[in-house]
Amino acid sequence: MKTKLYTIACIGLSAFALTSCLQYDDPGAELSSTQEIADEEWHSGDVDRIDFQKLPTEEGVKAAIAKLETKFKQSKTAQYSLRGGKEGNVPQAHAYQFQYSLGPDAYAQYFVVPHKDFPYSNATLTSSYDISEKFNGGPRGSYYMVKNALMPLLNHPMIDSIPEIKAVNLLYYSLAAQEMADLSGPFTYLEDKKNSKNPTDYNDLKTIYFGIVDNLDTIVACLKNYDTRPEWYKKLVDEILLNHHVTSRRLIYGEPGIKSYIAFANSLKLRMALHIVKADPVNARKWAEEAVASGVIEDPDDQQGIFPMLIGFNHPLSGISAWGDLRMSASLETLLMSLDHPNATYLWMKNSTEIENEKSKEVLEAGERVVGIRTGTYVGDGQGSGVNPYIGYSTFNTSVMNSAPLYFVKYAEVCFLRAEGAIRGWNMGGTAEQFYNEGIRNAYIEDPNNAFNSKYVQLVASYMNKENPTPYVQRDPLGGKDWESLTKIGVKWNEADDREVKLEKIITQKYLALFPLSTEAWTELRRTGYPKLFPVLNPEDGDGTLAEGDIIRRIPWLPIDPQDQEIIANSGVPALGGQDFQYTRLWWDAPTPNF
Repeated sequence: MKTKLYTIACIGLSAFALTSCLQYDDPGAELSSTQEIADEEWHSGDVDRIDFQKLPTEEGVKAAIAKLETKFKQSKTAQYSLRGGKEGNVPQAHAYQFQYSLGPDAYAQYFVVPHKDFPYSNATLTSSYDISEKFNGGPRGSYYMVKNALMPLLNHPMIDSIPEIKAVNLLYYSLAAQEMADLSGPFTYLEDKKNSKNPTDYNDLKTIYFGIVDNLDTIVACLKNYDTRPEWYKKLVDEILLNHHVTSRRLIYGEPGIKSYIAFANSLKLRMALHIVKADPVNARKWAEEAVASGVIEDPDDQQGIFPMLIGFNHPLSGISAWGDLRMSASLETLLMSLDHPNATYLWMKNSTEIENEKSKEVLEAGERVVGIRTGTYVGDGQGSGVNPYIGYSTFNTSVMNSAPLYFVKYAEVCFLRAEGAIRGWNMGGTAEQFYNEGIRNAYIEDPNNAFNSKYVQLVASYMNKENPTPYVQRDPLGGKDWESLTKIGVKWNEADDREVKLEKIITQKYLALFPLSTEAWTELRRTGYPKLFPVLNPEDGDGTLAEGDIIRRIPWLPIDPQDQEIIANSGVPALGGQDFQYTRLWWDAPTPNF
């Protein structure tokens, strides 16, 4: 299979301009992997070590707080950067677009970019798998912003006087590292944790995964010890959390937030356990059972993420949609319609303009039906429906999306993880049916504070009783090929189903519940092959390694700087265990059966 050679944006990402309709913004600088947070000091400590059994003096803790105040503020920068924030600001459309919408959103087949031209970025995307030198590294930019914000704090010697704060910030970094690893594979994980100024040693994915889980275990042990601390100490720690941390719903409510961080850490461990079930089934079971026994998310108020409704901003996807930079995918349309999913009735809008069939000249009048674009379609130029009919395809209802949380780990996801563990015979603390149904009930997109008013919640009982799919054919109003739905399963749990059917049901509902967190949806699609989505059109438009029926397995590094090319060749590729291509599978993405 012939591969294409590209000169693509470097690993450091400094060449990226996070712009689509972005003539008024040029936020690329903060994505440099070599950027250092301004500081009079540089430290390289022991990030993995958290001495939570040692109690410093009150004087010592107050001195540490005074010294680290500026670095505490960088923690909020990291928290926002996990979901499209930059420079300490809440998530915004520009950065979010580069992190998700120009890559993982399409790879998960949630959205399609409905135009190929990006004049303000001087870039094009011929189709969904095409590689643009301006966009290729965008999804990795989040990791570098998180790392650059947190490593000066985590490596500072005085942070060891406040171990719980070290633990919570290491937890944010652990999430960033897990998501980074699942995008492209190996990276300089161990050197990054040492605050190295010029990291060159790429670690393999197994090393990264085991390192993260070791950190998660230490974090949980530290936070579980918190209740033994004296009141003066807990008051000081609580003040830091309240002033500089925005990811815990309980903290936002003014409640003690440590419990939610414990649940978050264990839930992340559970997620990673299922990721490696093919590569290392023994440790997968061990991690999963340990996580559940220690305490995962079991209450919507223990979910962690960035919450627009509670903080006071609109979901960045709304801005991207308003620019005409994303529209619904045909696979998502078909899945929702085949299952009569509640979201099809109120989250997704019908076509906004009339669309004329290029072959038959039949006209689909505006507002007739929900209609998506096939992933990989050669779309038009321009972001207005007057020049590009694809802009008139369906997008979401912004009044619903605006308040949707940007989850780190959603309660519904945890339920589906436990359901999968249960069908594998693991001790998940309940039955697969119990967790599956609980996951569906809590899969609404709205903030939990709005759940009582959610149409999803109102319709979910009848949805859960759907035994068979509704026959559905996806018809492209512009005249593309009709495609019959690939979904042949219903929604209702049936204990008589074999394990493969049960897994398909679990992952399909998980995919719908995760929306719009495309990074995790894409990971599960690669790992399990579910849900069943339409084949991607024109897969050869990528780096030339994908054939018809293939899906993209990883985002290639494709560095342009000669020094970076040498590092990738000497360290990155050996750690990956394959070439720097889109088809190369990551360690956990084994080409073996699910059972």
